[in-house]
Amino acid sequence: MTDLAPHVSGFLREHLPRQRNASRHTIASYSDSLLLLVCYVADCLKVRPSAISIEELTTDLIFGFLDHLEANRRNSVSTRNVRLAAVKSLFRYLEYRLPSCLELARQVHA
Repeated sequence: MTDLAPHVSGFLREHLPRQRNASRHTIASYSDSLLLLVCYVADCLKVRPSAISIEELTTDLIFGFLDHLEANRRNSVSTRNVRLAAVKSLFRYLEYRLPSCLELARQVHA
């Protein structure tokens, strides 16, 4: 099993600021979005956020997260789409680092 936590950290601490030259506002927005996703997934799987593995992520969980944002957090469609952009960006990052993630990344991008 491949832990998600170090990859999210690398994405936020190294990839976005150094390789993508993202602004601190973009990094903060992506960080908030991914924190919401990780907390949602941890709650669904009944595990600690640090214990989530990439193999446990499914499109059903990700799309359930998007529904949760609208229904439970009362986010607008545009806010939900900002969160989705962060998730898609994370999976774009993962697909170049983890071949085991390619199919899930393809499904998330669809």
